[in-house]
Order: sequence, then C-alpha cells, then structure tokens
Amino acid sequence: MNRIAWATCASALALAAVPAAAQDLPQPPKDSANSTANGGDIIVTATRSATLLSKTPIAMTAVAGDQLVQEGVANPTQLAEKVPNVSIVRNNGLQITIRGVTSTDGTEKGDPSAAFLVNGVYVARPQAQEVSFFDLERVEVLRGPQGTLYGRNTTAGLINLISARPKFDLGAQVDASYESYNHYNVTAIVNAPVVTDVLAVRLAGNFDRYDSYVKNTSGDGFSLDPYKDNKSARLSVLFKPTSDISLLLVGDYSKLKGTRIGSVPTTNFFTGAAPLIDVNATRPAQAIYNTRGASSDQLRSSNTPQLWSPYVDNTDKGIMGELNIGMGPFTLTYLGSYRESERHEHATGLGGLNRSTFDGNYWQTSHEVRLAYDHGPLKVQAGGYYFKEESGIYFFLLNPQDLGLPPFATRFGFPQDPTIASNKSAFGQASYELLPKLRLTAGVRYSSDDKSRVGATVFDTDPALGIPGNRVTLQINNASRSFSKTTWRGGIDYDSPIGLFYASVATGYKAGGFNDGCLAGPGALPQCVYSVKELYYEPETLTAYEAGVKLHTADNSLRVNASVFHYDYKGLQLSQVGNFGGCGLCQLTTNAAKAKIDGVELEAYLRPTSALQVEMGFNWLDARYAQFNPGRVGPNGPVSLDFDGHALNRSPRVSGRVGATYTIDLGSAGSLVANAMLNYSSKYYLTDLASLIDYIQPAFTKTDLSITYKAANDKFYIGAYVLNLENNVVLTTATFGSFNKPNTPIFGRDGTVNFQDPRRFGVRAGIKF
Repeated sequence: MNRIAWATCASALALAAVPAAAQDLPQPPKDSANSTANGGDIIVTATRSATLLSKTPIAMTAVAGDQLVQEGVANPTQLAEKVPNVSIVRNNGLQITIRGVTSTDGTEKGDPSAAFLVNGVYVARPQAQEVSFFDLERVEVLRGPQGTLYGRNTTAGLINLISARPKFDLGAQVDASYESYNHYNVTAIVNAPVVTDVLAVRLAGNFDRYDSYVKNTSGDGFSLDPYKDNKSARLSVLFKPTSDISLLLVGDYSKLKGTRIGSVPTTNFFTGAAPLIDVNATRPAQAIYNTRGASSDQLRSSNTPQLWSPYVDNTDKGIMGELNIGMGPFTLTYLGSYRESERHEHATGLGGLNRSTFDGNYWQTSHEVRLAYDHGPLKVQAGGYYFKEESGIYFFLLNPQDLGLPPFATRFGFPQDPTIASNKSAFGQASYELLPKLRLTAGVRYSSDDKSRVGATVFDTDPALGIPGNRVTLQINNASRSFSKTTWRGGIDYDSPIGLFYASVATGYKAGGFNDGCLAGPGALPQCVYSVKELYYEPETLTAYEAGVKLHTADNSLRVNASVFHYDYKGLQLSQVGNFGGCGLCQLTTNAAKAKIDGVELEAYLRPTSALQVEMGFNWLDARYAQFNPGRVGPNGPVSLDFDGHALNRSPRVSGRVGATYTIDLGSAGSLVANAMLNYSSKYYLTDLASLIDYIQPAFTKTDLSITYKAANDKFYIGAYVLNLENNVVLTTATFGSFNKPNTPIFGRDGTVNFQDPRRFGVRAGIKF
C-alpha cells in the first residue's frame, strides 16, 4: 500500500467517530495497578506528561509493578510475552526487536534500534540492560519510532522501566519466589517519610539467582551453575518542599555474577547446516529443523567442553536526578544521570577449542532540559538533550594457533580503547485542541551524533623473541564519523464517548558507524586497506504510518485496542561476525537498501462477570526485505543473493494470546485467583547472514498457569505456578559459527543456538507491613 493510501486510511479512521459532548478525564479504577493485563487503566508518561493509558494516542503497553511480581516477571526477556510484536532475547546482552525492527550489533561501537530506559534515562550498552525487575512502579513499552520526544536510537520503539517512588507513608514489603533450576528471587522494600509531606526515602534490595538451563554433557568437570547470581540495591529520595517543586534522586548498585553459559550446538536442532556453495543460488541455504524426537533436556545439552571455569564478575552503578519546577502553566524539568559499568569475564568459545577473556570499563552521562506549557487548548514541550559514553574493552583468545596464527603467538585479541559516542539534540512538540476532544500534534527533533574509536587487532608474542612491546598489530581499528538528522512526527486524535481514535506519521533515525579496520590512502599505515564504502556504514531511517483505536464500553466491561501500521525502512543496519576480507575474526555491518513492514495488532479485554476476566490478542506482521542483495565469497566463488521478499528475523507472521483470570471471593478471608494464559507464534526466521543460512523456528505454543491466595486488603499472598507447561525449547538465535575460516580446526565447529526459558514450576509469597 502506498504512502498516500495509508495516510488517507489513517485520517479516515481517526475522524470516523461522531463528535460528542466533552467528557471529564476519567480516573483509573482502584484496582487498575493490578489489572493492566486485563484491560484496566493506568497512568503513564509516554508523552513525557501524565496521561491515562486509554487516552494516550500511541501504540503502547504498560504493565504495573504489582502485576510483574504476581506473574513472576523477573527480567526483561519475560516481558515480551505480554507485549504485541515484541521479542527480547539474550544475544551478547539484550536484543530487542519491535515489529521486526532490531539491531544485532551488541559491541562497544554498536547501537540498538530500540531504546532501553530506566526512569527515562537511556541505557546504552545491551550488556547493562538485563537488569532484575524489582520494586517497579510500571514498565512502559512504546511500539514504533519515538524520534521526537525520546530521540536517540528509538527507530523500533522503546522500553522504559519506572522504579517505585518514595511515598509519604511508613511501610515495608517482602516478595519471594522459588522455582525450578534453583531460582531464588527475593525483594525487600522499606519506605519511610523523613519530614511529613516534604522528604521521603525508599530502599529496595533484590537477590536473583538461578542455574543454567544448559546441561553440560562434555565431561569436562566444570559447572555451568549458577547462570545468574545478581545482587542489587536502589536508594530513592524524594524532596517536595512545595506543591510546585519536586526533586527525585535515585542511586543504584548491582553486582552481577554467574557463568552466563546459555547456548548449545546448532546441530542439536538442525541438520544440513553449511555455508552456501552454489554460485548460482538466489536464496540462502536451508538448514533442516530436525530434533529427532529429542526431549527438552537433550535439546538443552551441550557436549562442548569448557577449557577453564567460566565466570562473569560485573558491576553496574549509577545515579540520576529529576527536578520539576511548576510555574503556573509552565513546568521546567531537568533529568540528569551518570552510570558506570565494569565487565570481567572468562569463557570458552569456538567449538570448545579456545579460552577467552573479556575486560571492559564503560561510563555514560546524559542531561535533558524540558520546558512544558499546558493551558487551554495548547500543550507544548521543548528542550535539549546531551549524551556521551566512553568505553575501553580488551577481548583476547588464548589459543591463537587454533586460529592459524604462528606458534610463537601467545594470544589473539582486540584492545579497543577508547570508543566514544556523543549525541546533541534539540526538540519540540505541540498539541492543539482544534475542536472539543479533537487534537492535532506536531513535533520535530534535530540530532547530531559523533562516534570514534582507537583500537587494533593484534596477537601477542613470547618475550624471548624481542618483538617491540611483545605485540604484532594485524589491523588498525581507528575510525571516526559524524552524522545528523531531523526527525518529525505528526498526529491527530479524537477522544469520543466510546474511546480514542488516533493516527500518526512519524520518523525514526539511528546513526551510522564504522567497521573494524581503517582507511587506506596517502600516508596511511600499511594495515589500513579499506575504502570509505567498506569501512563505514550509513544511518538507518524509518517512516511509520499508523492508525489505531482504544475503545471501551460505558462500564469498561469490554475494552478493545487495535492498530494498523506500515513502515518504510531504509538503510537498515545488518551485522555479522566472521572472516570478512581476510580480517580474521571481526564484525561487519552493512546497510540493506530497503525493507517494508505491514502489520495489524488487536487486543480485547472482557469482564463478563465481576469474577471472570478474559484477555485475547492477535497480531499479523509482514516484515520483509524490499531490496537487499548480500554478496559473499564462498568456497566455489562469489555468491550474490536476492533477498527481496525474504522475512526479517524474529518476525512471525501470526502471533497472539488468550487467557482468563477467575477470582473466588472469600469475603473477609480474602480471595483465590486462578489464571491461565496461552501464547502462540507461527514460525519465524533466524537467518545467519555471515554464512547465508536460513534457520527457522517452527510454530509453537507456551502455556502459563497460576493460582494465588490473597489475604484481605492484600496484606499477604501465597501462590504456585508453572511457566511454559509444554516445555518447548524455543530458539532465539542460530549461527553456523563466528570463525568460518576453512583449513583451520575451528571451521564449522562453533555454531550455537540460544533459546527461551524451558518449563519451570514455582511458588511465591509476599507480605506488606
């Protein structure tokens, strides 16, 4: 469907309702914080101001903190099942895919396509994003580009975790759960007013630990447990000297340990997985999904030996502050933050033939100032944003001879220090009530990005050889680049008696970057051999056309949310790891010319009786390359494929869910709540672009069941549950291998897959004081 047709359809849908008398803004029902999954309303801040979810003209999902606790959502990967067309998987940190839009570059120089925020603060590195969920007010997931109010790297959308703010009441709470794989999750919270209605503090701590889902069958004698062993604390202080002034300060610290061994050989699931060798081929090679009747335990087994004890010993800490000053119709907001991370990791890779070490230091700072005006029919926001991050990383492989290096090489690796990225932005957005309940919105943002890196690909040598510095430099990885872009948004919404109708056109932008290597040319070092086109890749941009409704009956017994969208996606950045152009082991990012995405999202929440709540969801997604012709040099010569019409990764054509919650009222004794939820996904692609192999995850279902007793006034609860009742092993990544260099011992041995969580049984309990 062309742009004009989509715009016409969007406008018609937004204006379809018959104008009616103005209504007062409804307040959320008392139990809405615990019932958002069942259609209850909730206050959100997706537009950088407080609005009801049902009145916010954006395709979004909000999940309240109490619901996260009672449904056992302990980390971001579990959130995806509650949000339409969203995938959140582990792939060198978190990889977030929203409506088919994603990024596979989790390195220090890469950027995600979907932003991850904590209290509105952008967290740049994917490795720092898999935080434990504890003491959250809510989680907001916005689908579609948010390039005006949020800006940096929100081509796909964003996820915003909002921690619980201090309250002016004395209280405490403890929540604990235990489930399969020795998974302990305990959160303790203390909230106290220091000065009545002026100063309050809140302290929350969390312990989150579980064993690896991978079964070690190699006989190497090393334990893969625990996979995760996190201890986190957060201190929040709220200072509110007057009704017009508030200052929120939040400091957090996390110690993140474990092994993080979560992958198994690709051959557990696929046969016939080999690089494409047919020079006349027009499509990727097809790996055959064949589990040969294996059980879940067998599929999650790995015979790849560990060469030493794997471990992760990381820290993450930060502080942020939000100051709000009200001045009549104006509100001035400052949001600032500083974060640091350290990574120290030991692992075994490349088919169990090589030990590796990784040491990294990261810091980031961000500052945002906004001035908002809200009076009569006009609402305006304008501001500026500054972000900077810097890192130094040192990754080494300790068995370099397996990579074809000479016998005097002692290790092979990538010291990259520093890598720097900065962003400066200015933005503004205005909404005007043209007619009663009919609003027009327009916004614009200018972004300027600077990126640079100093680094190298090296191997170290025996000191007895007398080589200067005991190091041989194979490749210089120095590069710098600047990018800029203006993004914009236009929308219309109408708040009718039966609900909200809205339509929008929005643009998104993610800055370009550079690959490993350096530019050739006069005066360049001998190791610098790449042209501008080979070294650099360009920004990706997206234009999204969307129309939707958020409808409800007068008594809210039925709520329906629906949206239809079309994306024109240009220059999407695709990253692969392998031996490209003789670089050895490096990552190559290129721009696919074009992609198109069409979709429909439909959610319905029905409460036929006060005891029964029913939830249904249906998603249709057609995410495909429109113009992409990747080329590779295979064993038999050059291979150039036609990807036109090929599906994007992690983009099932059909997905959905259906569930029910039944509450038995026990009077003064409390209540008993039973819940069942079935999720469905059709097949989706996991294409390894480095080796041009199509891996496919077949269609699957996942069923979650729970039963919970709640005491009167929610003073305490106790429950039991099972997650993924079918015990399906659902794949999230699949590769032939990262070092596919023929005539080396590694060739074809290091292909791995990652998977979602298997079946878990658990119990949970909590108490409030």
